[in-house]
Amino acid sequence: MSRKLADLRDYYGKWEKLRSSAAELFDFTKLVLEEDADNLDVDADIGRQIAELQKAFAALEFTTLMAEPYDEYDAIVAIHAGAGGTDAQDWAEMLMRMYFRFAERKGWEVKMLDESRGGEAGIKSATFSVTGRYAYGYFKAEAGVHRLVRLSPFNSDQLRQTSFALLEVLPDLGDVEVVKIEPKDIRIDTYLAGGHGGQGVQTTYSAVRITHLASGLVVTCQNERSQTQNKETAMRILRARLHKIYLEERAAEKKKLRGEFTSAEWGNQIRSYVLHPYQMVKDHRTKYETTDTQGVLDGNLDPFIEAYLKEQKRGGE
Repeated sequence: MSRKLADLRDYYGKWEKLRSSAAELFDFTKLVLEEDADNLDVDADIGRQIAELQKAFAALEFTTLMAEPYDEYDAIVAIHAGAGGTDAQDWAEMLMRMYFRFAERKGWEVKMLDESRGGEAGIKSATFSVTGRYAYGYFKAEAGVHRLVRLSPFNSDQLRQTSFALLEVLPDLGDVEVVKIEPKDIRIDTYLAGGHGGQGVQTTYSAVRITHLASGLVVTCQNERSQTQNKETAMRILRARLHKIYLEERAAEKKKLRGEFTSAEWGNQIRSYVLHPYQMVKDHRTKYETTDTQGVLDGNLDPFIEAYLKEQKRGGE
């Protein structure tokens, strides 16, 4: 609650600062027009200040797109390597790096919760939490299948390779139990942790695997220091995933009643990252694209996310 209050105060402060700056610039411009309308240096300075105010307004206006339930929540993000073998596992790790960089740009905290390394390179899967205002609101725009086209560094013939990775995004509900989980509905197994965490992690049964028997969902966590912490984190992830299923079932039922239901398929990628034979990142939902592939892979995702959220808002109007 205290963090939310601090966030709201910060948000209000930014709007108030923008309002005050705009009012001061208006008064200054009015005075210049009355006393020294032909001063080109002053005109140029006013133009620069207007551009800065427009940039600040656009950044604050973007947050008004975050009006859906859970948008303000922290996020739980999972990345899964798909078709493409070692290339796909390497692509999954590239995506993880991209999202770490994106979160770093936002000043958010990222914490690894679970990781399964690939045999030769990359990751088979990884789960991490992102703590920061609107973390879920931003990351939900990235959920789906991401497709990479490049010359394979794992192929001696340097052939072009297409790889896929799936991004799953959940709001971190914390200890809120929206969907009730009975003890009889789950099975908890412990095992030796295999992730990063020091020598003690490797020699104790601190890793936890929770199986939800009714749905078949399996959640693992091994990066916390103790078995108790891993269990608590795994339960948080399980609650979030069960809640997501609940919301998806409700949405699917509504669409069926309207005759609009279509099932989602693994091949329906949301975005393509082409590194060969040309440079292009294109979002297939909004048609937004850029040739700055390195910038995107370094975490510059705001244009893609803004385009998606605006598209969603237009679709809901």
